[in-house]
Amino acid sequence: APRRPRARRAARRRVGAMISVRESTVWDLLQMQQTNLWCLPENYNLKYYFYHVLSWPQLLYVAEDHKGKVVGYVLAKMEEEQLPAHGHITSLSVLRTHRKCGLATKLMTSSHERMTESFDAHHVALHVRKSNRAAFHLYSQTLEYTIRDVEKGYYADGEDAYDMRKTFKDGKAGVAEALGAG
Repeated sequence: APRRPRARRAARRRVGAMISVRESTVWDLLQMQQTNLWCLPENYNLKYYFYHVLSWPQLLYVAEDHKGKVVGYVLAKMEEEQLPAHGHITSLSVLRTHRKCGLATKLMTSSHERMTESFDAHHVALHVRKSNRAAFHLYSQTLEYTIRDVEKGYYADGEDAYDMRKTFKDGKAGVAEALGAG
């Protein structure tokens, strides 16, 4: 049994090495929607994906395998009417077969970078189910989001959500520093 965990870790590293993260295009939307349907209880109609890709094309990213199959995505937008301007993560999903490879982190940091570069975002916000421990760990420990509030009954099934936020220090300069480029 001691060999199995090591073999699984090696297999995950190989899977992660064969994946590319890139900006999404309108041609990716159907696969993004399919990934969402397989992985998440909150589903969106195709028009909602089109709205995001047409309004904020630089904020949407996909992870695709060597065959061109979308195995993960981040759907994000800007809240520009409210000051300060800030980003919002609408949805993040990675197929179960491709988890634990760092793809969710790569997708999120790619979107974060573009929020600051393109829109000089002050912060980014998201909601996560209280029961989703893996996502909560990603956001709070790996990506350093903090809980702002608990929204009672946020989800259609009545589950509560953590309202979380990550502040980008001082716009563009601050995110570059946080990402190790400054």
